[in-house]
Amino acid sequence: METIKVLSLNVGKPKETDFRKKSVLTGFFKEPVHEAVFLSSVNFIGDGQGDLVHHGGVHKAVCVYPFAHYSYWERALDRPLSYGAFGENLTISGITEQDVCIGDSFQLGEAIVQVSQPRQPCFKLGLVYERKDMPLLVQDTGYTGFYFRVLQEGMVSPEDKLVQLTCQAQAITVAEANRLMHHDKQDLVGVRRLLEIEELSPSWRKTFEKRMAGQEVDSSERISGKE
Repeated sequence: METIKVLSLNVGKPKETDFRKKSVLTGFFKEPVHEAVFLSSVNFIGDGQGDLVHHGGVHKAVCVYPFAHYSYWERALDRPLSYGAFGENLTISGITEQDVCIGDSFQLGEAIVQVSQPRQPCFKLGLVYERKDMPLLVQDTGYTGFYFRVLQEGMVSPEDKLVQLTCQAQAITVAEANRLMHHDKQDLVGVRRLLEIEELSPSWRKTFEKRMAGQEVDSSERISGKE
């Protein structure tokens, strides 16, 4: 695996924002910080989420997005993008969803973090970029990013690197988890393998368990903002 660099560490508190006369509380807008920040079990100090039902918490403490996807979105949106453009806490280089597996753990400064699930885009991406199809585009491309839970709290600097500590034995990548969730929903063999990974977040586990029981879960309302 290549050296994984933190290109930008981004934080931001939730705020009310007007999108076409609709007021939404969101923590999407984050700014780079240039000094070390404490990472707790739920977030970086100075960071927060507007919707604590679908964002944040111990299994989604840190949102990560690969810088490798920025050029694709700059072409698709016909605009330049700055670090934090996808509401992520860490903009990174060196890995994408194809390279990292659910349950992999990393040293990040003084902290230790672990991959818990892919990011699941919501309607606020569409509001920010004034494209209703933006969440679906992110989902369909697989350029979702992913979440870390925090195994050990500590100070994190923007200059720190991600150093892999462990590889999950089942080796199911974030990209593969996205495929099972959004595209090949009848691949119950793959779902069964994913459910064997104890590090998978409870929310994704619940969705897949319902699917195995024949109770399909419709995520379209979250994508469209009707939740």
